[in-house]
Amino acid sequence: MQVEEPRIAPLARNCIAAGAVLMVVAVMLGAFGAHALQSQLTAKQLASFQTGVHYHMLHSLGLLLVGIVAQVTAAGARLRWSARLMLAGIVLFSGSIYLMTAGAPRWLGMVAPVGGVSFMAAWVLLAWQALSRPSGTLSREAGEGR
Repeated sequence: MQVEEPRIAPLARNCIAAGAVLMVVAVMLGAFGAHALQSQLTAKQLASFQTGVHYHMLHSLGLLLVGIVAQVTAAGARLRWSARLMLAGIVLFSGSIYLMTAGAPRWLGMVAPVGGVSFMAAWVLLAWQALSRPSGTLSREAGEGR
């Protein structure tokens, strides 16, 4: 008798892949900041860049977590939006910081709070997903979320 290998749900696959790729980018940017930019930026600029990298890393891990939760629960709108908002937060928050560090106009700093709100909303949706599941039910219902 052949045992069927468990399949990974599409949302889980996409979130885990995106989170892993974004984590690689964050590590590269962190290393770039620590080595190449250290002598080029003021202490304040470098600290700002490092904040961007820090939030980029945290929310790349958050995207991985959304992927894991999507695999073990029924993936629905809350998880899809949580993933989208984590990604948007990385682009808007960290991206605006990276661009300003590279010399973009200061008005771009007004974009960062939108990214911060995206991060917060993503975490609220992930918590809502966790709290909406009855205790002790980790396994996915047959066919849901795939």
